[in-house]
Amino acid sequence: MSKESKTLEKEAQAPAKVKQPWTAKRVLDKILDNALLILMAIAVVLIAIKNPNFIKARSIINILSQTCAYLPVALGVGGCIVLTGTDLSAGRIVGLSACVSASLLQAVDAASKMWPNITPPPVLLVLLLAMVIGAAIGAFNGFFVAKFKLHPFIVTLGTQLIIYTVLLLYVKGGNNGGMAISTLDASYSNFITGSFLKIAKTPIPNYVWISLILTAVMWFIWNKTTFGKNMFALGANEEAARVSGVNVFATTIMVFALAGAMYSVTGFIEGARVGSNTANTGFNYELDGIAACVIGGVSFVGGIGKIRGVIIGVLMLRLIFVGLNMVGINQDLFYLIKGGIILFACALDMRKYLVKK
Repeated sequence: MSKESKTLEKEAQAPAKVKQPWTAKRVLDKILDNALLILMAIAVVLIAIKNPNFIKARSIINILSQTCAYLPVALGVGGCIVLTGTDLSAGRIVGLSACVSASLLQAVDAASKMWPNITPPPVLLVLLLAMVIGAAIGAFNGFFVAKFKLHPFIVTLGTQLIIYTVLLLYVKGGNNGGMAISTLDASYSNFITGSFLKIAKTPIPNYVWISLILTAVMWFIWNKTTFGKNMFALGANEEAARVSGVNVFATTIMVFALAGAMYSVTGFIEGARVGSNTANTGFNYELDGIAACVIGGVSFVGGIGKIRGVIIGVLMLRLIFVGLNMVGINQDLFYLIKGGIILFACALDMRKYLVKK
């Protein structure tokens, strides 16, 4: 039998798909399922009408750059949320990584050099060191969650305070008297904020490409590896995952370690992007990461989440802050709007969960 005959036979045997009629309820469900995307599109149109500069190349690249700066944190937090947890230590890991990276990569002739006797090492070596620090802290979090069955909220709240103390001691331990760590080596600044590509004479910072490469790697890990499958299985049902052979202990530690490494990449980027680092660098970054994940459909129910959803969540938050600022909205209202969007996103998420039940 030819391939065409076999195909026709399979099609004949397959049950015919029944097209569901477009009832008012189905239309409403579709609208609610895509409500945040619809709102984002409407917001873009309204802001563009109010201020046409919003859709010009400079503004678009600015939004893209800010999105990519915060994206690694959100991707790291996303994995923790998939496990029905969270990570409150993310922002402090960002700050510690930023300060360590900046202190090691200060220019030799910096007026307030933190470590005068250290010559700036290779940039990639410092990036690797930052990721190791972040991964170690993440693994520490994961160990307490997996070994002692403590809720990630409690564990990461504790480590957040510990890391902040370490960060304060580190910043004050050098020869700069606790001053901001600035005047960075050109190799570091060029690696992060330099540019080899321009669009409409507007440069695209190098850290955009770093963030996009990391996003592709995370997509591969989440969707194409056994570890990714185990992560989602564990988040959906821990007992069922254990019975099916998933190493719950190792998977939990790996998820938090991977998250810590992603936070450190953000810290490494922020060290050069901000250019003046203090103990407050990275403050509240974990909240933006959690908000972006919730907006993007990564569910606290567990076992649900997509990389593209996280990207959309981060992008929406950046659109809010940049767009509202461009139309002259009072900045005191930004957090009110942001909070409302988070509550709305959570309500939509629970609606989907209740419908499935």
